[in-house]
Amino acid sequence: MLDIGAGVGAVHLELLEAGAAAAVDVDVSPAYVEAARDEAARRGHSAQVTHLVGDFVTAAPDVTPADVVALDKVVCCYSDMVALVSLSAERAGRRYGLVYPKDSWWIRSMMVIANAGSRIFRSRTRIHAHRTAAVDGLVRAAGLEPRFLRKTVFWQVAVYERPA
Repeated sequence: MLDIGAGVGAVHLELLEAGAAAAVDVDVSPAYVEAARDEAARRGHSAQVTHLVGDFVTAAPDVTPADVVALDKVVCCYSDMVALVSLSAERAGRRYGLVYPKDSWWIRSMMVIANAGSRIFRSRTRIHAHRTAAVDGLVRAAGLEPRFLRKTVFWQVAVYERPA
């Protein structure tokens, strides 16, 4: 499995616990990768996880495709959604899952306010609300078909599969 923007490794570690053979953890934050490495060791999965520090879009040509690709709350933190979703969906052999903000006016409004606060406090962090149709179109263009969609108050969880 390929876990993009893996943070501390929650998704890939749970999938390893459920029987996945191996995982690749890609995250731009060295601190998150170190935490994921420590947690993998604590759970006895060090030998099953390859950790990569860096921007997935930049590293994508060197990242091997995987049966399962996951992006948990990553799409909203990346400015070039088209590159991120396209390149990651291309690497999904069987399943592709992502969690990203729901497409609604009030969430987009909240993000504008949050980004204004980031600018005021001179933080480079920005969040993005991408249109569901745009994300879905890119994933479908990579040959994947929707299988599951669940929405919460703020998030939506979408799972796609590659047809047999």
